[in-house]
Amino acid sequence: MVTTEAFTTPDATLLRRAYYAEVAGRYWNRTVTEAEIDQGLLDFPDDGLTAPTGRFVVGRLAGRPLACGGIRLLDSVTAELTRVYVDPRARGTGGGAALLRALEEAGRAMGAECVRLDTRSDLVEARALYARHGYAEIPAYSDGPYAEHWFEKRLV
Repeated sequence: MVTTEAFTTPDATLLRRAYYAEVAGRYWNRTVTEAEIDQGLLDFPDDGLTAPTGRFVVGRLAGRPLACGGIRLLDSVTAELTRVYVDPRARGTGGGAALLRALEEAGRAMGAECVRLDTRSDLVEARALYARHGYAEIPAYSDGPYAEHWFEKRLV
């Protein structure tokens, strides 16, 4: 089950921390400290993931919060996915697909006609998820320090 939730709730915060720990740990090829997670969340805040121009969702499996993601408008017709995360214990259960459906629906509700995202080469599971669900690689639309692949999907 995927529901809209403030990114500041205890469950959402736990998931955002897990997301950051995984992506930073993979990037640095080591375990990330709690202080590094704290700093990462400060350096890359999620405050754009609130209505009316953004949303954050939490996915639960058997009542346990195990997935999350955010969407925000880049302009009046283009949305961007961010913080898409499925706990390793829930991968392969359809949680990623459920997250994408909920986020895409939130994008449509905000008036988005397409959704974009960027990701890194080492996040192979994420890239495979996006490709399976109709996202196509596009030229760079942003210049984030960790962006290596850019994807887009039409919503209308």
